[in-house]
Amino acid sequence: MTMKRREFLATVAAAPALAAAGGRKKIACLSSTYHVRSHSDNFITRFLEGYWIMDKYHEPPFDVSSLYIDQIHPGDIGVKLSQAYGFPVHKTIGEALTLGTGKLAVDGVILVCEHGKYPENEKGQHLYPRFEFYEQVVKVFKDSGRSCPVFVDKHLSYDWKKAKQMYDWSHELKYPLMAGSSVSVTFRRPALDVPRNADLESVVSVGGGWIGDGGLFHILEAMQALAERRKGGETGVKSVQLLKGDEVWKGAQAGLWRRDLLDAALKASLKLDSAIPPEKVKTPVACVVEYRDGFRAAAVALGGLVSEYLVAVKQKSKPAPEAAVCYIPIENSNNFSMLVHGITQMISTGKRPYAVERTLLTTGALSFLMESGYQKGKRVETPELKIAYKAPEKSFFAPGEGS
Repeated sequence: MTMKRREFLATVAAAPALAAAGGRKKIACLSSTYHVRSHSDNFITRFLEGYWIMDKYHEPPFDVSSLYIDQIHPGDIGVKLSQAYGFPVHKTIGEALTLGTGKLAVDGVILVCEHGKYPENEKGQHLYPRFEFYEQVVKVFKDSGRSCPVFVDKHLSYDWKKAKQMYDWSHELKYPLMAGSSVSVTFRRPALDVPRNADLESVVSVGGGWIGDGGLFHILEAMQALAERRKGGETGVKSVQLLKGDEVWKGAQAGLWRRDLLDAALKASLKLDSAIPPEKVKTPVACVVEYRDGFRAAAVALGGLVSEYLVAVKQKSKPAPEAAVCYIPIENSNNFSMLVHGITQMISTGKRPYAVERTLLTTGALSFLMESGYQKGKRVETPELKIAYKAPEKSFFAPGEGS
């Protein structure tokens, strides 16, 4: 890895010539705040330094041509990296996309609005201005008469209407849109895969104690990445319900979600934090999702017991549930590398490795789940989430065990 990094740094001075010759695409990076181990670091820095997936190094695929930072962190590295790599930090999103030309002058946009000092509402939703960043991107597209691929980190917005508008703009202006969590595409131990059109009975995903919308999103999208592979494809979500405390276990007893799949997922764990039974967890949460075709799945958070991401599925054609860890390499955050690899594919070819509707549907389910929790576990009907799509023919997740 050291030699590769040295080789890359030695070529930094040559990058402008490559770009000028038309050999490399340019990307604009939009950040809420940029410090070590922030999501901006996990994404943008990989586009500067390259990235590793197991033993294979991938050189930086594009030129980072501009950066916008909404809030300068005391430990900021974004400005320093811009000086080291020779690209400007712009004062506005519009300037970052136009590079001073007045028109769109980049070939892709990376929007990372996670971390920073932003408010949280009474529902437990962190009010990151992803929509507001994105709206300014769309304005440049409209003013320029052309567009380019866009990636949005995590869920599209805390607000369903805003998220749907973001999605609708991509169709109106005909540009590829990609979003999502690294958890759904990271390494799986073991490499659990489900064929498309599988005879699934149910899916349960499990995470830890981060039960705000940012934490629950990771668990939900890991669940959706498996649920979408059921026979007939995705049809949309009929209703959601967020259960807390004893209601979590009562819901399992009532058949709202599969407790046997939780047990299977826990057996796959690499590092349970304690030997206490799940029922003894102080603040359990279960996000129960009922789909339009009658399928049921759940995302369960067990803070104090679980500190990783786990998934379990049951296929009718198999005698027992299958389970895996969605592995997060804490030593290098390489769970982000496969997502960066997918973004690279989208910007290079216009083709996404998985449907953005996966994240749109998960975004909507999460928004209504937070409303359910705010209403003390009320079941919320979701006619808005009539979102049908097909899973990719081959599941997209990182190969190998991860390092």
